[in-house]
Amino acid sequence: MASGLTTADSTVKLLSDLKIDAGDWPPSLVKNLHLLSPDQVLHVSDSIQLGKMLLEMGQSHLFQHWAEPGVDDDQKKAFFTQLSKLNSSYPGGLASYIKTARELLADSKAGKNPYDGFTPSVPTGEVLSLGDDNFIKFEDVGVKEAKNAAFVLVAGGLGERLGYNGIKVALPAETTTGTCFLQLYIESILALQEASSRLTQGTCQKEIPFVIMTSDDTHTPTVDLLESNSYFGMKPSQVKLLKQEKVACLDDNDARLALDPHNKYKVQTKPHGHGDVHSLLYSNGLLNVWHDSGLRWVIFFQDTNGLLFKAIPASLGVSATKEYHVNSLAVPRKAKEAIGGITKLTHSDGRSMVINVEYNQLDPLLRATGHPDGDVNCETGYSPFPGNINQLILELGPYIKELTKTGGAIKEFVNPKYKDASKTSFKSSTRLECMMQDYPKTLPPSARVGFTVMDTWLAYAPVKNNPEDAAKVPKGNPYHSATSGEMAIYRANSLILKKAGVQVEDPVQQVFNGQEVEVWPRVTWKPKWGITFAEIKSKVSGSCSISQRSTMALKGRDILLENLTLDGALIINSTDGAEVKVGGSIKNKGWLIERIDYKDTAFPEELRIRGFRMEKKEQLEETYSQPGKYTLKP
Repeated sequence: MASGLTTADSTVKLLSDLKIDAGDWPPSLVKNLHLLSPDQVLHVSDSIQLGKMLLEMGQSHLFQHWAEPGVDDDQKKAFFTQLSKLNSSYPGGLASYIKTARELLADSKAGKNPYDGFTPSVPTGEVLSLGDDNFIKFEDVGVKEAKNAAFVLVAGGLGERLGYNGIKVALPAETTTGTCFLQLYIESILALQEASSRLTQGTCQKEIPFVIMTSDDTHTPTVDLLESNSYFGMKPSQVKLLKQEKVACLDDNDARLALDPHNKYKVQTKPHGHGDVHSLLYSNGLLNVWHDSGLRWVIFFQDTNGLLFKAIPASLGVSATKEYHVNSLAVPRKAKEAIGGITKLTHSDGRSMVINVEYNQLDPLLRATGHPDGDVNCETGYSPFPGNINQLILELGPYIKELTKTGGAIKEFVNPKYKDASKTSFKSSTRLECMMQDYPKTLPPSARVGFTVMDTWLAYAPVKNNPEDAAKVPKGNPYHSATSGEMAIYRANSLILKKAGVQVEDPVQQVFNGQEVEVWPRVTWKPKWGITFAEIKSKVSGSCSISQRSTMALKGRDILLENLTLDGALIINSTDGAEVKVGGSIKNKGWLIERIDYKDTAFPEELRIRGFRMEKKEQLEETYSQPGKYTLKP
């Protein structure tokens, strides 16, 4: 049809050609159908089919308030463009979304327990301890495997919940060097890439692909952060950004799509959750590209855990050694602690799965299935169900096979906030959500699903709470704030050095932003200085000691600590190929930690949310910009 529909007659004719009775359609929509001419993004019959599907799915209310032709015409066209996008970005389209929503909303209203018929048990997995033979063995295997891995960061969130207005990955992981999370992650991947190539005698380095899932909120600022920092040393061709789209909101138990309160020609949308990462990777064709190039693993991680890469080499070694299709990284978890537990669920019909069960569901589930005490600590002092930290390692072959079956769709859930006990109406619109870690829910019983547990101090220090919320956390529970996240990095680095033979003075307790934390020496290093424990241990010799008030930043690969006594601040910058031996006694006024108030607008947000800043009194800083052998021994 060359010239679009211009009259009511041709509208009715087109509907009858498509075997649609115009009498069944809201008059306000039929009158406006002539707007849907082929110069639209959509072909006219596609628009009509979309309209037909919406009406069949009980969505006629969307067109009830449409104005007469000639009024708001551009907005009406935009409406169909929006609906078409919502339809194409969801596996199975809007019809599938509405159908699933009705089923889940009915279950929610009936108070149906998703775990009915399932019995929980402890799954199989590996429990590792930094520095022992088992850990070192798995780390070695993991580093060799790293060249066969791709990394996927889910980074759809802003830092508002933290009291920070930027994207979360732009936040400094620590303020001694000011390295932001994204830089830390990229430099860690590059260090793994280099170490993997070295350990497997690779002639040329195999580039490890890095995917970042963004959202409408974070996409442009993420691109800007990468471009303005030359991708932090990674080749731009290694990095791919995939943007997740939002999903339609639902107004009631019949899954009627919610209109935007400020615009009757727009459906209200909200984020669908980080489970979208699976359908995005699938629909993009990336997984097959990786598979064809010989990759074997996909490693998923979240946006603000500064310790994560300390756990990845050994965990990947576990995946490769045990041949796990799915390996969930986990930490020891106290019974009833507010963190999901990794659990094996076996149904009375024989089905089984290993998944994350939220802590508030695990205890009642255990009580209901013959464990009268519910979730209790075992002889280790921890719950036998390890704590899920949402980092997953998937084997690529079985992953592609599973997504081909599901189209990338992840089992969803709905969490409506009801007005009252009748559960007939919502306080505000809801939507379907999905989580990355629910991927194993659809796997066959033959799938090898396991976990790797590492100490919390080594593997997990997320930054997700603002100072006010963190200060309210009951004593003894983790703060998960910018304050605790930074202090956790110093603690982990200090404990690793201690394990490697360095005498590290004990921490002191201090309070920042109402949170009592352990303050260890402010020790940091570039990932390339030491991505594994064995590598770090090889760079420390003789009798080394570091006082609690010290600061040490090692920014180079070949820096060797030999008989070093540090009491103050030491910063070393070295280029690749410069080998620097550091020893002797280094003493200066150092850097002090100055307490600041999070309401004090004289300081930038990224410092205020920590409650402290570094006051740089005095330091020894040396830079080695030419390859060669050097000694620093004051």
